[in-house]
Amino acid sequence: MDKAQELWVMLAPSVQALGFELWGVEYQSGSTPALLRLYIDHPDGITVDDCGAVSDQVGAVLDVEEPIRGEYTLEVSSPGIERPLFTLGQYRRYIGSDVKVRLAWPEHGRRNYRGRLLSVSDSGIEVEVDGVAYALPLGAIARARLLPPIEPSR
Repeated sequence: MDKAQELWVMLAPSVQALGFELWGVEYQSGSTPALLRLYIDHPDGITVDDCGAVSDQVGAVLDVEEPIRGEYTLEVSSPGIERPLFTLGQYRRYIGSDVKVRLAWPEHGRRNYRGRLLSVSDSGIEVEVDGVAYALPLGAIARARLLPPIEPSR
């Protein structure tokens, strides 16, 4: 389990206790200070006050458990319209939507894909780009985000 997953398991109960879904966790230890970014979601949306409440609660848990050594910055935000995708359930929820995927290493001769999410399995996703379907292994995905729907011009 990597550090982001470890933090997700530790912090999800506190976020859920406040009535929110922990949408995702990003942890970047290479920056100074380290960065811990939490994305929270709720059917009614997320306000600045919601982010503050989660930050206070999660900050208290982090102070007690001390899973991060040294200084770090804690950010709490909504996933937004270009929401990052972290879990199989999230990918499944957005089958048929347009996504932008960056791979950690090349697959099919490229690392970047921008197209329609066709399917999701336990081992990967399938994305259609310019009429061609590409199978991408989950382990290769460094980052995936929804693309906002394009409204037809009038």
